[in-house]
Amino acid sequence: MEKDNNITTLVSEDEIWAALEKVQDPEIPVLSVVDMGIITSVGCRMSDVGCTTAEIVMTPTFVGCPAIDVMKKSVYDEVKKLGFDEVIVKADFDVQWNSDMMKPGAKEKLEKFGLAPPPSLDGGELTAEQLDKVRCPHCHSTDTTLRSAFGSTLCRAIRFCFNCKQGFEQFKPIS
Repeated sequence: MEKDNNITTLVSEDEIWAALEKVQDPEIPVLSVVDMGIITSVGCRMSDVGCTTAEIVMTPTFVGCPAIDVMKKSVYDEVKKLGFDEVIVKADFDVQWNSDMMKPGAKEKLEKFGLAPPPSLDGGELTAEQLDKVRCPHCHSTDTTLRSAFGSTLCRAIRFCFNCKQGFEQFKPIS
């Protein structure tokens, strides 16, 4: 939104979404907060001169995620650049994020980054095979095992591939 000589140019919700695509997940820099499916709502509050307040709702992957405040600030900063008088970023803890909320292509980006992506749950429960046969992001073998349910962040686990003999992290499936 640009203000010049009392003329207001409106910013569309599509432009807000495009700005949010620039906000990287601080723990997985190859993914944006949009790729992750963390941004669940974008809207505008109208005033007599148009949309002057942007409202963004994000659903963090975990309630205790240490990156929530970093993401909120990054979202605020990026959307504020569009010229809004006010930007409100809310974290929604009433809706539980799940790994199926990731956008198409996000799982491929994870694998190229070296993280095994979570399996698609399609609204169902995890099966033993989905938990057991995780594909190695290095050699693509499913001859892998869980080494630790606790990785470098809350959303990761540590696995080992028997085929290429490499350890790797998996983005945990969350239903």
